[in-house]
Amino acid sequence: MSVQTAPFGRVRDKVAIVTGAASGIGLATLELLVAEGACVVAADIQDEKGALLEQRFPNRVRYARCDVTVESEIAAAVALAKSEFSGLDILFNNAGISDGMRNIADIDAERWDWIFNILLRGPMLGTKHAIPLMLERGGGAIINTASVAGLQAGFGPPAYSTAKSALIHFTRMSAAQLSPQGIRVNAICPGLIATSIFGASQGLTREVADQMAAMVAQNGHGSQQIKSAGLPSDIAEAVLYLASDSGRFVTGVHLTVDGGITVGPRHSWDSDAQTPFASMLNAAGVATASR
Repeated sequence: MSVQTAPFGRVRDKVAIVTGAASGIGLATLELLVAEGACVVAADIQDEKGALLEQRFPNRVRYARCDVTVESEIAAAVALAKSEFSGLDILFNNAGISDGMRNIADIDAERWDWIFNILLRGPMLGTKHAIPLMLERGGGAIINTASVAGLQAGFGPPAYSTAKSALIHFTRMSAAQLSPQGIRVNAICPGLIATSIFGASQGLTREVADQMAAMVAQNGHGSQQIKSAGLPSDIAEAVLYLASDSGRFVTGVHLTVDGGITVGPRHSWDSDAQTPFASMLNAAGVATASR
């Protein structure tokens, strides 16, 4: 298969693998990488959507059915990049899922392991199998989808948050070992992004979860300082920066793309929100005046 590229793309002549490429952040990133000149292996478990991607982008996208918890399927996706596009330059470890386990005392151990297998073991396996192909090309870029939930408590359930925190440190460890060999490794920490992961974590069907994502896009603007909802395209732009020569001097970082949600507690940016001190005084029956 011949590689066709865009005339002035930021990742012209590059080959990428995107896991979780059939929807959400993965899909937006695939679309942007293709628009900027890359060929992409779309790794996912949504076969119908994968087939549609191949139809949309003939000679530029190949679909690989890939459960990221299964090492042989990750190895096959990497091998497809080699056989179809002659190598690998960019790996976006993006496939993910959340969960509804909020109470630590009631956590189901098997589901905990499943979450960790997808969110942490999957990126480890992707990185492991990408290394030989990237070294053949003289280097590359690996980007992991972490989360603001991995930075602070309160942004996600325990298993998801803990796995994302571990992924941030795995990113540092990978960067320490691989950057001297020309492979940069970074993570992105999205904030509230309108994707189907919220509905999927509640056990909704993919169709209903996609509808829920549209609702988040309409109503998520009030959750952070930047008064617009976070979209998959916002994360895709960050991936492109880290994957391209624009990010050539960046490795081992976790880039927070969250509209400012982690800058501080709500009262630091919302004048209508009370400080903890004011709330305490109000609870005690002491009137406070705004200053």
